[in-house]
Amino acid sequence: MTREGNLEAPTRHALDWKNPQFHDEEKCLHEMERIFDICHGCRRCVSLCQSFPTLFDLVDAGRTGELDGVDRRDFWKVVDQCYLCDLCYLTKCPYVPPHAWNLDFPHTMLRAKAIKFRKGQVGAGERFLASTDVHGQFAGIPVVVQAVNAVNRTRLARRVLDGQLGVHPDAWLPELAAKRFRWSAPKSQSQVVTNGERTPGKVAIFSTCYVNYNEPGIGFDLLKVLEHNAIPYVIVEKESCCGMPKLELGDLETVEKHKTANIAVLAPYARDGFAILSAIPSCTLMFKQELPLMFPAEEAVKQVQDAMWDPFEYLVARHKDGLLRTDFKQALGRVSYHVPCHGRVQKIGRKTEEMFKLIGQSVEVRLNTVERCSGHAGTYGVKTPYHPVAMKIGKPVFKAMAKDEPDFICSDCALAGHHIAQGMAAAGTPAKALAHPLTLLRTAYGIAP
Repeated sequence: MTREGNLEAPTRHALDWKNPQFHDEEKCLHEMERIFDICHGCRRCVSLCQSFPTLFDLVDAGRTGELDGVDRRDFWKVVDQCYLCDLCYLTKCPYVPPHAWNLDFPHTMLRAKAIKFRKGQVGAGERFLASTDVHGQFAGIPVVVQAVNAVNRTRLARRVLDGQLGVHPDAWLPELAAKRFRWSAPKSQSQVVTNGERTPGKVAIFSTCYVNYNEPGIGFDLLKVLEHNAIPYVIVEKESCCGMPKLELGDLETVEKHKTANIAVLAPYARDGFAILSAIPSCTLMFKQELPLMFPAEEAVKQVQDAMWDPFEYLVARHKDGLLRTDFKQALGRVSYHVPCHGRVQKIGRKTEEMFKLIGQSVEVRLNTVERCSGHAGTYGVKTPYHPVAMKIGKPVFKAMAKDEPDFICSDCALAGHHIAQGMAAAGTPAKALAHPLTLLRTAYGIAP
């Protein structure tokens, strides 16, 4: 007898993406049909993203009011709305493994995206947007950076981006940094390695494309926090994109190329006892979950998975080891903090919130935590067809973040933070200041920028 739902924690099956049947469109459609029928009968995920309202609208408008009344060609409309946040799997669905129905909505959507990509149905503009390490190459060249940033602020340029790349004219876009993080990061002054019961005493920093090319200040703040706590660090010798933007397109072969480049560099740090830190939740999740599921037989991938930490996961564990300084000096006042989706699905708890509460034991912090999707979702929120939907999804977050007129708004996902700031401004409740949580931690320590 099949039970209504699970009492056990969700488990994940490896992604059998090199099996020829994975790219068999008919078999994929059959699996989507099976899953969509279950989803239609449950509808618990209707508020998560636009995939589920799209599916349920198709069913409700169909000739039978059931899934058999939906044209299979319309299944791709559901696929296009999925941005692989994974929340349906890890927070909502009662039918994921080990339940007998074995429902994995996001990885079925990923399979469909991979089929679509292999068929050549992903445009050049989308492929370029997902090539973060390509368009970031202009960062750090002052004259070029100034010109590119200035041009991209004009309405003419935004219309061109709309026409050529499918970037919505009103969507927030990150600027290129005048200096790259990897080029200008100072060397660690701390030399003594003090291991804790839970934490390695030395850190290797995986910069990420975004921190390296767009907001190096996030990386500099992390280094200052590590230095303040006498934790020796190194910047990893070299790195490629984590692969998450390509994963979201279904370009799994390019994901493998990035994996091969990164794991060859990161695995020696893992074997040498470093904690590997990445300040962008999506990048951290890639190494913690998606790559191990795509390459379950590779020992080096498992080694990197075990060594990879979210920065606040590491710092909170360091505190539990009795090795984190708590000499906070600067009050932060009212802080609205957003928990990003790719932070939630790491299964580490609210570590950034824990840090804010720790700071609040020494100085004033009035914390408002918001745990709901902002709607940005990587490149999804900037694309012309989806930006209005992304703003609609984020409306409850924009409203919740504005509660009590915070002095700061923040999110571990820098992209989500800017998206939220844009949404708050559009709602007539503009944020007083936007800062990354690592910046606020550095501020609370009283460390100068």
